[in-house]
Amino acid sequence: MTTSQRVPTLAGHDFQLPRALDGLGELAYNLWWTWTPRAGSLFSRINGLAWSRYRNPIAVLASAHASRWAELEADEDFMVDASRLLDEFTRYMQNGADAWYRRQAEADPEGRLPGPVAYFCAEYGLHESMQIYSGGLGVLAGDHLKSASDAALPFVGVGLLYRRGYFRQQIDADGHQEHAQPDLDPGQLPLRRARGPRGQALEVAIEFPGRRVHAAVWVAQVGRLPLLLLDTDIPANDPADRPITHILYVRGREMRLCQEMVLGIGGVRALRELDIQPAAWHLNEGHSAFLLLERARELLGQEPGLAPGEALRRVGRDAVFTIHTPVPAGNEVFDRGLATKNLSLILNEMGLPAGELMELGRGRTDDPEAGFDMTAFVLRHASDANAVSRLHGTTATETWQPVAGHPVQAITNGVHVSTWLGRPIRRLYERALGASLGADLSDAALVDRLSAVDDFDLWSSHLQQKREFMNFTEGRLARQFARHGESPDELRQIGNALNPAALVIGFARRFATYKRADLLFRDEDRLARLLSNPGRPIQIVLAGKAHPADRPGQQVIQRIFELSRSERLRGRVFILEDYDMRIARFLVGGVDIWLNNPRRPMEASGTSGMKAALNGIPSVSVLDGWWDEGYNGRNGWAIGDREVEGDEGAQDGEDAESLYRLLEDEIVPLFFEVDENGIPVGWVRVMREAVAGSLWQFSSARMLREYVARLYLPAVRSREPATA
Repeated sequence: MTTSQRVPTLAGHDFQLPRALDGLGELAYNLWWTWTPRAGSLFSRINGLAWSRYRNPIAVLASAHASRWAELEADEDFMVDASRLLDEFTRYMQNGADAWYRRQAEADPEGRLPGPVAYFCAEYGLHESMQIYSGGLGVLAGDHLKSASDAALPFVGVGLLYRRGYFRQQIDADGHQEHAQPDLDPGQLPLRRARGPRGQALEVAIEFPGRRVHAAVWVAQVGRLPLLLLDTDIPANDPADRPITHILYVRGREMRLCQEMVLGIGGVRALRELDIQPAAWHLNEGHSAFLLLERARELLGQEPGLAPGEALRRVGRDAVFTIHTPVPAGNEVFDRGLATKNLSLILNEMGLPAGELMELGRGRTDDPEAGFDMTAFVLRHASDANAVSRLHGTTATETWQPVAGHPVQAITNGVHVSTWLGRPIRRLYERALGASLGADLSDAALVDRLSAVDDFDLWSSHLQQKREFMNFTEGRLARQFARHGESPDELRQIGNALNPAALVIGFARRFATYKRADLLFRDEDRLARLLSNPGRPIQIVLAGKAHPADRPGQQVIQRIFELSRSERLRGRVFILEDYDMRIARFLVGGVDIWLNNPRRPMEASGTSGMKAALNGIPSVSVLDGWWDEGYNGRNGWAIGDREVEGDEGAQDGEDAESLYRLLEDEIVPLFFEVDENGIPVGWVRVMREAVAGSLWQFSSARMLREYVARLYLPAVRSREPATA
């Protein structure tokens, strides 16, 4: 499969488009539009109400009637803009000759992959309209795919299509988090069914004790590359099996195990049915570990005399593994009984005793009854593994080297520049660089040109994004509080709640307790004094979800919400519900400073601060994850130091004191120190440093190059000819 080829699919909607606009149908089914702002603008001009409601071009085109198309054909400006956009899309899809991978492979044949990388992940954050992601892992996976497309790297993603997605969050009038599952209709999303070798809608089957579970294969086209999504909610399955792929990170342990069998085993079978022969296999976290069992089963069928353990060793030679978090929830462990029961058929076919499998999946324990640890199983077989920041590499090595038998190297995460830059800042950069940011930066040296950006222009672009963020946030807050039954007078105040002159602190991420969303509220009196100075107004905007099973995280949300409605903090602290990629784009593009204060070293990477930095927004952060290597003393502020207290309460107290001191003595004074033109020159200097230190170094373009050089190509070179 070459980079420009796509998986064969069945037809999607017949939109009945005018001939001159026929290309919009194909564009709607390609998620290239998610990182091309002009595409979203064009679709919103077709039907603004449908775009605003669904954020999805399939719904927009399906809603447009012949009379509307006649109006648009008569609109010369629209037709010119549409023609230019479609030309750009066609060039992107047809010509990868100038893309990074194609150029480096032609210059060095040793750097050419003999086939695509198969990238397996439990979630993908591509756009808010496709709620098949929960947070950082999924968004990182989405950015990885987008950069692979930009680079014209041979690549195919594999995941699950969650019809009920990840939960939608509402916060009630008492601050309690409420959970509702969306109901995704694949026919109304940019998805098409994969077409099998006989032209049929492709399905694969996975054997469970006493039954076969079938999975439909959907294709999301992400620029130049396909993402295969498996879906068990189809008529071929027993009603009890159809919900297997309904809910992302479902709480039930056996249902979760079934999901991961569908992902790992079914994903391999989908690739085989489509005649895709991966050169390397990338397991992004351990949820897809069972792909190694399936590939070993295939190899044993080709070489009947081979021992099961040797087959696993050989298929692991071209497999690589990314560890994302030291938190137990990200390192799946299944009860021995559940694992052996559900895997019994594939184990019997392989001739692999269940006890031997349990030993291969033994974690860092001597307990003979320990469960099957997915992370440990993959580490024992993959050719190499990486953590997602330098500090995380140290932590992961300390934790997992006894299992892996080698250190865990570090490839620091990055973010997709085109997805996360706000439009005003993007236009400013493109003028300074003399280059389009339609794809990720291809040359680190381009960043040097940003030194020519004028202070006034950088500050003005930031203020424009800040206004956009405030308008969006006030609208969301008004809807939240209208649902709580607030009075019209109160809603009018909320509709103008944010102060453009204020220093706005942003905090948004999963509300796991180790991320300490409430650290800033540790000393309520001190915080109230800091926020009550009318000459130096400060406002705080927070967003994030706690997993439905995470009661302590939900209690943090409730406490912050209650404080935000208290007399002392009312109008100065706001918490936005239902955090998603759209809210994230407004926040990382429009606040003034980004706050991140996890307990070191629990934050493996933390990409939200990278996204803010791209937009010129400095961080005030604990030296954990990416900030431990990204902070240089000029591009933001460090909370505390690299020493860690053994007592969590004492550590929280020290870090809170450091944060208050930084705000009182350094951050707030610098922000409000302006020149005769009203520009905070010192602050803008920090903004410029934030951009310079992140636009390339913490981009997913840089990250992808490291994966190719340090993991993918070495895995290809180490694999054995007989590997399945």
